[in-house]
Amino acid sequence: MVLGNYKTCVAARSTDKEILKGAQDGGIVTQLFAYALEEGIIDGAIVAGPSDEPWKPEPIVATTKAELLAARGTKYTLSPNISLLKEATRSYGLDRIGIVGTPCQMQAVRKAQLYPVGMRDVPDKIALAIGIFCMENFPYQSLEALIEDHCNLKMESVRKVDIGKGKFWAYTERGAVAQIPLKVTHKYEQPGCHVCLDYVSNLADVSTGSVGTPDGWSTVFVRTKVGDDVWSKANAAGCFETQDIAGVKPGLELVTKLATEKITKNQKTLDARATFGVGKGLRNPYL
Repeated sequence: MVLGNYKTCVAARSTDKEILKGAQDGGIVTQLFAYALEEGIIDGAIVAGPSDEPWKPEPIVATTKAELLAARGTKYTLSPNISLLKEATRSYGLDRIGIVGTPCQMQAVRKAQLYPVGMRDVPDKIALAIGIFCMENFPYQSLEALIEDHCNLKMESVRKVDIGKGKFWAYTERGAVAQIPLKVTHKYEQPGCHVCLDYVSNLADVSTGSVGTPDGWSTVFVRTKVGDDVWSKANAAGCFETQDIAGVKPGLELVTKLATEKITKNQKTLDARATFGVGKGLRNPYL
């Protein structure tokens, strides 16, 4: 159960060179939302867009491919995408909303649909929820410390940040690469991440991440009927190049390993909290 319920799992990447040029990996989120916008499946998508500060995302409602392209790439810091759900339906007047987020944000989306307290008219307008793999996240000040203090780079000079092969990586516009061991980053993690028992966004319609596939590709879990319908149509339209996940390395074995490690580690945090009276309400939501 560490990978959640899913209908299909594949290795995939966008066939759009413009999307891939600035994508974190396979460009799955950008491509799927771009297709859904073009076909009228969604009216707009809530994504982590750019802000006035480098690498500090700001949630936006993207209604064009250009806006989706501007939001490409993983930010590794907090973007409160859920905060725009109500505004997307009211201020923007959207009837079919797409939203991308981390596992905890996917939980919030589903809770808003089940218990729409303060979210009147929102639940039935969520047309496509895409989740991203997440081990932990960093507050903006922590990301700034990792890049500027540990990597010795200016935030505004960095074009891409990545986590892989046991290291935190930062790439500059001029081609320089800095790396630090992941063990250095642990003290900078957001404490709230340590109670999360989901690595692969179990509750999304489609979830995706780089783990399990070669560079430039992404692992994709198609989880729901809604997700399957959109994914199948996008594939039929030639939006993606795909491979059987069983035929790529390192494959689902690594995804399962990391998902298990996250759940095992964070369950210890939950068990410890239960001993001093805060265990209630922190049960595993996937059981």
